[in-house]
Amino acid sequence: MIHPTVEALRTAQRRFDTEAISAVAPNPRYRMRHFDWGSGPPVIFIHGMNDTARSFCMPMRGMVDAGFRCIAYELANGGADGANLGMYRHPHYAEDLIALLDHLHLPVVDLFGSSFGSTIALSALARFPHRFSRAVLQGGFARRPLARIERGLARLGRYWPWLMGDLPIRPRVMRRLEGGQFAGCPPEVFEFLLECGGSNPIRAAAQRTLIIDTIDLRPILPTIPHPILMIGGDRDGLVPREMEAEVERGAPDVRRIEFAPCGHYPQYTMPDPMAEVMVLFLRGDRNS
Repeated sequence: MIHPTVEALRTAQRRFDTEAISAVAPNPRYRMRHFDWGSGPPVIFIHGMNDTARSFCMPMRGMVDAGFRCIAYELANGGADGANLGMYRHPHYAEDLIALLDHLHLPVVDLFGSSFGSTIALSALARFPHRFSRAVLQGGFARRPLARIERGLARLGRYWPWLMGDLPIRPRVMRRLEGGQFAGCPPEVFEFLLECGGSNPIRAAAQRTLIIDTIDLRPILPTIPHPILMIGGDRDGLVPREMEAEVERGAPDVRRIEFAPCGHYPQYTMPDPMAEVMVLFLRGDRNS
């Protein structure tokens, strides 16, 4: 079965909540909450524009059971973490990641970046290559210019004081835009997507969205020496296939796996296949 069951979802959530050690790492820009789960080779998870660390509990469960240590952290959101979002620039996110590695005394790790998190991963790989061995990018891109309406909504969103979950229209809009990607999954899986994204401040999602509009990481791609696995969905409506292909063409050592039928959220809809390909890749099986 490629889609998770309700039991698999609940088990992953329960194990993440009870087994992952939650702590706050010192950081010059914000109080960085992170979660440390399992033992073995460390893999750092960087979530996307409107996800959270807990969003990846299902694939992390598979990786923990396969002998990996999964460490996920929350990006600065300007809420209780004390971050000044107006001062944030894209390079700061990679520096935050390195500060976490230093705090955890991890000289070298494997790296996972989802969507917006993939841009943080690419920046860190290029700027701090000695700190990483391999990387997995899900829904990854080096640039992703916004449409005019996306840019306009993000500019407005910088001044809204609410959480994403406070928007009454959000569940209906999300079901219309993303619901088809969850065909075959129990409804609880889609509710988990809404729950995770709903906990984010609107202004944080807006700030990250506007940063996406300003970056173009294509010039740094040839400098990245690490093996990279890209995980894509054949029905991804958020990151066009050509945006992924730019990373494939630009970085020296890239392979890509496409899940089908799959959209932008395999961490919710196909967590077991996602964990399986990551385990094989991070163990060094380049021919799987």
